[in-house]
Amino acid sequence: MAEKKDKIITYQIPSFFPKMDIPADNIPSEARMELGKKLFYDVQLSKNQTHHCGSCHVVSAAFTDGQRVSVIQENSVNRNAPTLVNLAWSPYLMAEGGVPNLELQALAPIHESHEFNLSMQELILRLQENEEYQLLSQRAYQRPIDAFVITRALACFQRSFISGDSKFDRVYYLKQGNFSASEQRGFDLFFSEQTQCSSCHALPFFTSYEFASLGLTDGDEGLKRKTYLEEDAGKFKTPTLRNIEITGPYMHNGSFGSLVEVIEFYNAGGGPGRYKSNKIIPMSLTEQEKQDLVAFLKTLTDWNFVQNAKLVRSE
Repeated sequence: MAEKKDKIITYQIPSFFPKMDIPADNIPSEARMELGKKLFYDVQLSKNQTHHCGSCHVVSAAFTDGQRVSVIQENSVNRNAPTLVNLAWSPYLMAEGGVPNLELQALAPIHESHEFNLSMQELILRLQENEEYQLLSQRAYQRPIDAFVITRALACFQRSFISGDSKFDRVYYLKQGNFSASEQRGFDLFFSEQTQCSSCHALPFFTSYEFASLGLTDGDEGLKRKTYLEEDAGKFKTPTLRNIEITGPYMHNGSFGSLVEVIEFYNAGGGPGRYKSNKIIPMSLTEQEKQDLVAFLKTLTDWNFVQNAKLVRSE
């Protein structure tokens, strides 16, 4: 039987998103996507073969897990699982920005002792015994499965996690339909000088990718772990707000269980931390304004994305 040929594919990118920068050695194809998806949901990536990437990044929760902090192989990661949507446009990855691109990102959870706790060499030896992996690797990258193949296939699949079909997108960008009265008031507040929400959660991804401290004092040093600078203690990369309705609990430590709690925290001027951003100040919002902000944030949910069967584990 003739070997099945691979086929180049195109990511479906919203017209209002910027161009996606794709490495020349990782142009998406059917085989690369298939291999990346298979790896994403394979428990062989974890030492005890109990967890896979999708264990903490669930499609229906916009690739989060609904837990305050993730627990893998009985180990607490001590961080809330971040959403993986629109990672293709992030200039750096992880809460401290310590990983420069998606091709390198997979190495962190695989090697991390509190996560998969497996060496790349051990993983390669495991996968080499699987004929399907070997065939897919040759079809996708024309080489036996190795670290190059594993990291690139995972990156190829994760670049397809594109979310840009929320009510907000349809109303604001595509001029289809209208916000409710409460949603419109929330929109106006979000982009106002009073709240300054959009100064950190900028369009189109609802993040500036900048680092800031909200004044939380849980002992997590954040960006300081990368820079070793005291003034970076407690600073984290600004997260996207896309799909925020379904990605709770919130903050890097999962300390808030609802959007109402988050808005109360900001309204009070954040926490007492020493290096808190000067943008985090009391906002004096009324109860109605708080409700309106929540209503607007719920327009950022992309229901078609979180129900996309192509992203779900194949049984």
